[in-house]
Amino acid sequence: MQSLVTLSLALLLLGCGEEPRPASTPPPAAASQPEATELATLAGGCFWCIEAPFEKIPGVLSAISGYTGGHVPNPTYREVSSGRTGHAEAVQITFDPSRTSYAELLDHFWQLFDPTDAGGSFADRGSQYRSAIFTHSDQQRRIAEASRAALGASGRFDLAIVTEITPLEVFYPAEDDHQNYYEKNPKRYESYRRGSGRAAFLERVWGDD
Repeated sequence: MQSLVTLSLALLLLGCGEEPRPASTPPPAAASQPEATELATLAGGCFWCIEAPFEKIPGVLSAISGYTGGHVPNPTYREVSSGRTGHAEAVQITFDPSRTSYAELLDHFWQLFDPTDAGGSFADRGSQYRSAIFTHSDQQRRIAEASRAALGASGRFDLAIVTEITPLEVFYPAEDDHQNYYEKNPKRYESYRRGSGRAAFLERVWGDD
């Protein structure tokens, strides 16, 4: 059986803790925006694994990886990864409310991470990998609180839901290398997603839901 030390070293080589190699893939062309859009800012551990699923949801116009919830202006990836800036890795989603609602986005969000883990997310430990909903309005706060309460009452998890709900202050987009990571580095992304334990956990808890 592989030792825990060996497994931990392997995950560090695969995970969010490593600076990705620069990629030459050009960004996708900007799609035409509807007249009214809204923002949602969500954190559930490694932002690669939150950005990728949201970009595939109808009504989501963009999902940007970045940092929020900390006290250092314009933090870098290395600074956030150290855990000393107070920021969480997060994803800011622009969506068309005529095609998908904030509540529906939260339904998807809960199925992407472990909301009972207060110490990080899967193989990534520390407050920079905490789960959180950063609200843009009082209405979003009310919807988020109701959504969290409904999940807690559902019996899906034996432990308490610890995902925080807090007003968004400033969101800083991450470096270009972290945007659309799953498209630029699909093999490494999938290896990390499975090696970190995220994929197995979600398959066990949510199955085909």
